[in-house]
Formats: sequence, structure tokens, C-alpha cells
Amino acid sequence: MDRVPADHDSDFYTWTREQADALRRASETRVNVPIDWANVAEEIEGLGSEQAFALESALMRIMEHLLKLRFSPAQDPRAGWEVSVGKHRREALRRLKRNPGLKGKLDDLFRDAWTDARATAAESLRAYDGMDASVLPQECPWSMAEVLDTEPL
Repeated sequence: MDRVPADHDSDFYTWTREQADALRRASETRVNVPIDWANVAEEIEGLGSEQAFALESALMRIMEHLLKLRFSPAQDPRAGWEVSVGKHRREALRRLKRNPGLKGKLDDLFRDAWTDARATAAESLRAYDGMDASVLPQECPWSMAEVLDTEPL
């Protein structure tokens, strides 16, 4: 049974993967047109990868600011961190809605985002609050659902 191809407007990420594969297959037939099929396929695939990177970045920023809200004694930046959490939650959910193909990569993106969030929060807490990074948990204390929760903090 043939699979229905992804639609550009409803799942851009999956569409880029499918189009890149189709272009690579077309390049193997040596169609006699002046198009660099292999590199065009690579560039289209890269557009989809940017969607995954942007989602990971939003997840990282959410967790970084959740860590700062939980562990930093600083009061002035708290409102900005709260706003950032809300903004990046909406961005992450919008990317997932527009690119449902990313759901299959979500666990890996979440794990990588946590690693970066912890490192970034540790650097910030050390630099601005003089805190030892060892106060931060090694494992993410939030589930995916909690990180993406749209309820106000």
C-alpha cells in the first residue's frame, strides 16, 4: 500500500524529507537538465533540519529559564524569565503543530535541549549569582508535558 505524501502546508518537516529523497532518486536517473539535484535535495533537507533546530532551541530556552526561576536568588530578571518561558512554550507548540513529523524526534530534541539548558543556566548562575552549578539537577526535573505546559507560571 502506497503512503500518502506529506503536505507542504500541514507538515513542512516531513515534506522536506520526502522531497529531498525524491530529488536524490531523480538525480540517479541522470535527468538531462541543468539542475544540481543532489545539492538541491541537501538544501531542502536542511530547511527541515532548521525546524528541528528551532524546536530544540525553544525547548532549551524554556528549561534554562525554568532552572533560573527555581534556583536563582535574583529577583529583577524573574519577570523576564517568566515571559520567556511562555513565549518559547508557544513557539515550541506552534512548531510541533506545523511540523508533526518532528514528534518522532521529540525525545532526542528534549534530551539535547536539557543538556544545553543545564549548561547555559549553570554558566549564568555562576557568572551573575556566584552559585556553584552543582545545585542544578543532573536529570531534567520536568516531564515533556510540564515543559510545554501553557498555563502561566
